[in-house]
Amino acid sequence: MSPTSKHECRIRIWPALALSSTGASDITHHTEEARSQGPRARTTHSHRSRQAAAFNSYFCHTSSSTSIAVLPPDLLLQVPRAKMEDNLPVNVREYQELAKKALPKMHYDYINGGAEDEYTLRENIAAYGRILLRPRVLIDVSKIDMSTTLLGYNMPSPIIVAPTGAHKLANPEGEVATARAAAACKTIMVLSFGSNCKIEEVASSCDAIRFYQLYVYKRRDVSATLVRRAESLGFKAIVLTVDTPVLGRREADIRNKMVAPPFANLEGLMSLDDDLDSEGGSKLERFAHETLDPSLSWKDVEWLKSITSLPILLKGIVTAEDARKAVEVGAAGVIVSNHGARQLDYAPATISALEEVVKAVAGAVPVLVDGGVRRGTDVFKALALGATAVMVGRPVLFGLAARGEAGARHVIEMLNRELELAMALCGCRSVAEVTRRHVLTEGDRIRALL
Repeated sequence: MSPTSKHECRIRIWPALALSSTGASDITHHTEEARSQGPRARTTHSHRSRQAAAFNSYFCHTSSSTSIAVLPPDLLLQVPRAKMEDNLPVNVREYQELAKKALPKMHYDYINGGAEDEYTLRENIAAYGRILLRPRVLIDVSKIDMSTTLLGYNMPSPIIVAPTGAHKLANPEGEVATARAAAACKTIMVLSFGSNCKIEEVASSCDAIRFYQLYVYKRRDVSATLVRRAESLGFKAIVLTVDTPVLGRREADIRNKMVAPPFANLEGLMSLDDDLDSEGGSKLERFAHETLDPSLSWKDVEWLKSITSLPILLKGIVTAEDARKAVEVGAAGVIVSNHGARQLDYAPATISALEEVVKAVAGAVPVLVDGGVRRGTDVFKALALGATAVMVGRPVLFGLAARGEAGARHVIEMLNRELELAMALCGCRSVAEVTRRHVLTEGDRIRALL
């Protein structure tokens, strides 16, 4: 819609914004300065322009009573600092819509996509919707305590930032911005091996508890070097991903010929030719083929234990058999995960597999879950089915893409507030009071009919 049309867009998030001619001149100066400072500055400027355009598009509506002209992206760069706090997204879905508008299609597809038909991707979310809550009433819920512990570390809530790679696809500050957001919320962040920021950068960015996510590569010396670096920098645990002996078929990345930013922590350790193979596909797919070890087995968990004193959590467990084996080999925790539905399509939704794993572990180690969490009620359901903590990945990236560090922080805060509300309305004053009797699953409904 043209700003000169009869009904101009009214910008809800920045109402009554007025820029002086001097202010507009200053913004123009910053725009030209970014254009003159080389590729890195232009990349940052371009991303912020897309963020601004996304907010402009998402939070506009026609109004015959009030007309405020839509600002061009260059001017909108300065607006978030002024008035956007007046009307923020109210849920993860709205952040996802903003992220989709702000990001290039290749990058959004990489963040949001899954394997093959994306059945499991859809099920990760849909399965939560099939679990009903059973609230208890007439309980004093004037004080709600969401705090819990994991591996001896205190957390104000059971929500953790899951390991996801390539955060600079979402925001130029990358994992440093995410780490600061997590630290501001006093939550644990699991840093991905595929971070675009070096382990040292993230460690020095803020004071917080962090875990490090690892793959076991064909070259074990690379994995060992990454573990030693993380341990020396104060990371408190290793999260070993065990569901990726080979990379799943991510068709959106293949179609887009996805080229991720360089993995900063592998500089000097690995190299990969930038050219794609003659049959096409994504650079990420080729990188995985050349580096991941399809011979990965339980003995490699023993090897990893031999080179670090840090506790090791195994991420990618969805069956009782593997959960029991994880306990046998000395894992400090189990993470029920299907890799965000990016590996094996038609694997079970993680919330559907959670109770099976919890029963198999029988309290020997903490059980975490990730995948499909979009609401505080989802976190509540996972806790009721036995999870010690819940890991959130894509929603944090959506916030990061839409509003940078502030967006990532706001997503975590929103989920915490939603969880607090769900606990109060279900009559639970603490995490310990969230029990199996507070949920009704599909299986429960079927058994009730027998």
